[in-house]
Amino acid sequence: MGGRVARVARTWAVVLGVVAAFALLSAAPAAAHNSLTGSDPRDGARLAAAPERIELRFLATPKEATTEVTVTGPDNVAATGGAPTFSGKRVIVPFRPGAAGLYIVTYRLASDDGHPIKGEVRFTLTTGTPARAP
Repeated sequence: MGGRVARVARTWAVVLGVVAAFALLSAAPAAAHNSLTGSDPRDGARLAAAPERIELRFLATPKEATTEVTVTGPDNVAATGGAPTFSGKRVIVPFRPGAAGLYIVTYRLASDDGHPIKGEVRFTLTTGTPARAP
């Protein structure tokens, strides 16, 4: 009986070891990829008042050297009010609103494994800024 129990215990140990190794190996590539987890304003938002900044939140901490964020408004006019700042897993971009309409925030960064990540967040500003006096 002792031989059979020992064989079953060894078999289970091998099976559990294979399952654990497979779980670790299959999770490693996914953990290395970054992705957008949220934004403020959120994708698809309709805003009556312009935000002072745009915030992008990521799964992993983005690197300043490999992260690019642009904001364009109606008629493809740049709406970035300055350089982005980085705080942990967040990238914050000052916003310079213009005319009412669709604004597109595009981002591009590299994951820890070098895989490029890119995407966009779109929101609509329902009221524009008044024209500046000449």
